[in-house]
Amino acid sequence: MMPTMRAAVIEGPGGPEVLQVRDVALPVPGPGQVLIRVRAFGLNRSELHFRSGVASSGSFPRIPGIEATGEVAAAPGGEFEVGAQVMTMMGGMGREFDGGYAQYVVVPAGQVLPFRSALPWELLGAVPEMLQTAYGSLHIGLQAQRGQSLLIRGGTSSVGLALAVLGKLLGMTVYATTRRPEARALLASVGVDHVLIDDGEIAGQIRRLLPEGVDGAVELVGVDAMRDTLRAVRPRGTVCFTGMLSDRWTIAEFYPMDWIPNGVRLTAYSGESADLPASALQAFLDAVASGAATIPVGRVFALDDIVDAHRAMEAGRVGGKGVVLP
Repeated sequence: MMPTMRAAVIEGPGGPEVLQVRDVALPVPGPGQVLIRVRAFGLNRSELHFRSGVASSGSFPRIPGIEATGEVAAAPGGEFEVGAQVMTMMGGMGREFDGGYAQYVVVPAGQVLPFRSALPWELLGAVPEMLQTAYGSLHIGLQAQRGQSLLIRGGTSSVGLALAVLGKLLGMTVYATTRRPEARALLASVGVDHVLIDDGEIAGQIRRLLPEGVDGAVELVGVDAMRDTLRAVRPRGTVCFTGMLSDRWTIAEFYPMDWIPNGVRLTAYSGESADLPASALQAFLDAVASGAATIPVGRVFALDDIVDAHRAMEAGRVGGKGVVLP
């Protein structure tokens, strides 16, 4: 009898209810692949986009999920020892091939990151994509330097919260936006120095606090906020376009000389597992274990509750990174 596992499967695009948890065949790794026993996986808005049918890539039927955290169950090529703690993300997971919404997942060995940690799985499961995106935005998108000032546009998102944690580890002065005054405590809990209530115009608020503007900003809201974000940055400073919480992805009429202030740089970041060094992952986990950093987990769900989890993510009711324990 063929071994099976529990997984959430999407036969075709639609609302949260298209996620069906059922028994499926246990995947078998080939040469150059790793079978991971999934202990936890994070929830991401890109999975919401894929599920609803607006993603630019992927096919159905599919087990979604662009990340997973767990232990090596098999590695035919000997790249990892069985039982090793690992994380994986991106590389076509959950779109081109079956992803992390399952008890096991098979991925290419090249997108597996090893680590060692005694932190609980519900914390570790929040880390891969959130840390990769925040780390890449800071170090690749902004080329951030110790002691600089950082604006996070969309601060209560999971990546925004992770950016605040990483920024404080770099000794940065962190400004973060939220549309909800009641989120001040959440942002303060991850070290944000200045919470700005986003009324659509943040540049003026920044200039009153920092007349020259911030050194760098990460745009997580979308192109509808980006023009204002650009105006909050000093000359020779940088805005990194990373996220689209508003689901506004493109600019209909982009006139660069009007949008981009003199001397301000605009970059973008959309990375893969290779963009997060294993040493940076381990250093972050060690900082969490020592109390120097936090992992901003919002809510933890069971796999059987994946439909409710997607409804909460879609409604913005997770309050940090959503994590599922399969």
